[in-house]
Amino acid sequence: MEKKEQLYEGKAKKVFATDDANLVIVSYKDDATAFNGEKKGTITGKGVINNVMSNHMFQLLEQQGVETHFVEQLSDRETVVKKVDIVPLEVIIRNISAGSFAKRYGVEEGIMFTAPTIEFSYKDDDLGDPLINDYHALALGLATQAEIDQIKAMAFKVNEVMKDYFDSLNVILVDFKLEFGKTSDGKIVLADEISPDTCRLWDKTTKEKLDKDRFRRDMGGVEEAYNEIMKRVMGK
Repeated sequence: MEKKEQLYEGKAKKVFATDDANLVIVSYKDDATAFNGEKKGTITGKGVINNVMSNHMFQLLEQQGVETHFVEQLSDRETVVKKVDIVPLEVIIRNISAGSFAKRYGVEEGIMFTAPTIEFSYKDDDLGDPLINDYHALALGLATQAEIDQIKAMAFKVNEVMKDYFDSLNVILVDFKLEFGKTSDGKIVLADEISPDTCRLWDKTTKEKLDKDRFRRDMGGVEEAYNEIMKRVMGK
């Protein structure tokens, strides 16, 4: 697999073309951002953890019938994935109140929901990724109704699989963000990453935060938290 020109650089990843038009190489960085890029920093080793953990989770989800963009891990930081057009919707599944949900609705963190919630935000940094509903997504032409229905079904399936999996690691899956993409033949697959950057993960016993909230909130112990999750996920 030949790595060619850089196609894109985001906050956490670089994407490179390959000699196959349908495949790209994703390279994970240690850069960390929060609050729509207002807060910037570095989390040493984060790129490796997010790459390895995402690939592990994607393979786990594939085994449970969730199609993903994962193809093959090349190294600690680089992975071959299917080239997709990202659907400009960030999909957030919440099992417990935390973060912006708690702030927005004036509730405390840690309230267990009777059923998971789902919300969409319009993926646009300039607008601050505003919350939108299905009707807005249709009006803006971001996805069709069939695609929205499929994305919702896939997101709830991902939640079921991941909740059980993290529970087995003594970790509570509080909430997480997903992104979906369309392959060249129009198929919707799970894309982006699944990592402590995109999930809120609390230790089941101590309720200690093992995710990016430690960076967002200047809590310290960020690298240690990421390493702890990596250790549990990879069984090391």
